[in-house]
Amino acid sequence: MTNTLLSLRSAPDLVEQIYARLLDAISEGTLVPGERLTQEDLAQRFAVSRQPVLQALRLLKKDGFVEDAPGRGVQVTQLDVDWIAQVYQVRGSLDALAVRLAAERAVVLDAALMQHGRQAEQTRDVQAMILADLAFHRAIYQASGNRLIEQSIALHWHHLKRVMGAVLQSSHQRQTVWDEHEAIAQAIAAGDADLAVRLVQEHAHEASVQLTARLVEQIHHRKTGAHHETDTRTTGTI
Repeated sequence: MTNTLLSLRSAPDLVEQIYARLLDAISEGTLVPGERLTQEDLAQRFAVSRQPVLQALRLLKKDGFVEDAPGRGVQVTQLDVDWIAQVYQVRGSLDALAVRLAAERAVVLDAALMQHGRQAEQTRDVQAMILADLAFHRAIYQASGNRLIEQSIALHWHHLKRVMGAVLQSSHQRQTVWDEHEAIAQAIAAGDADLAVRLVQEHAHEASVQLTARLVEQIHHRKTGAHHETDTRTTGTI
């Protein structure tokens, strides 16, 4: 855990601040899956009492970002392939609603969104790629005119950021991602709601398939690697 979790301003909403700081750290990968978190340690790092830390951890547990750890305390929840696939199903449905509403209004999305996304892709900056992707989809949610869509999907995006960050650290983003984004934006601007819905559903499905497949590979490699290390240590003691 890094010292970037420190320094919180004194305010009555300490629970919200601690929750937000820990949520960012988890979704960005600063706090890794399986990392143990204790009230005492976090209270010391945040320079607060244990009570707001306890409440923040309870909220994180309710939202699926931490779970009970063996012994005491909690740990960052492991990335679960089935759970991520289900999150993508929800995202696909909300994205479809958002693009349909945006297309009915024939909203023209800011071209800078595509430009920034392609630039991030070229630099291979993982966080920049994730933020550019989020910015594009957030622009669609806002273009829909229905504020409940962005509110409903906000928490899910933290789960998606976790898996995107974990996967993109060791593999490349799909080369067609920003071509797909641009096609979706063009369909919205043209007012073609049916095409926009089809494109965004295909986009979400492909993202789900690709990311979950890579996540499965990573989990398999970690398990086989750990098994190999155990075998090596055992062999060395004979």
